[in-house]
Amino acid sequence: MELSLSTYASGDHTVLEVGGEVDVYTAPRLREKLVELVEQGSRHVVVDLSRVEFLDSTGLGVLVGALKRLRAVNGTFGLVCSHERLLKIFRITALDRVFSLYDTVAAATSADGSDADPKDPKA
Repeated sequence: MELSLSTYASGDHTVLEVGGEVDVYTAPRLREKLVELVEQGSRHVVVDLSRVEFLDSTGLGVLVGALKRLRAVNGTFGLVCSHERLLKIFRITALDRVFSLYDTVAAATSADGSDADPKDPKA
């Protein structure tokens, strides 16, 4: 399955919609797009994983790298993930304690990230 990537602005956030499969073959495209967004000045990025069918460890690594890149420039990084099959991956790897996870893009873009509890980002 192909990887689809599209972006749009929502307030001061850049939303990256991801669709398809994020795996060892497609993750480099996702990494390139996220690096490009930060280099172009995006500081508040939300990645919408609502249409992602599959996510492997390479994809997780790309997301961790993006989080680190944004933290280095005092930015914020949120993930929209409401599908149980993907949430399970984040729980198993304990990355649900690292990422700010949201059910919707609206919830992610309304959060400022400054007071988010990384252990319970949906609270």
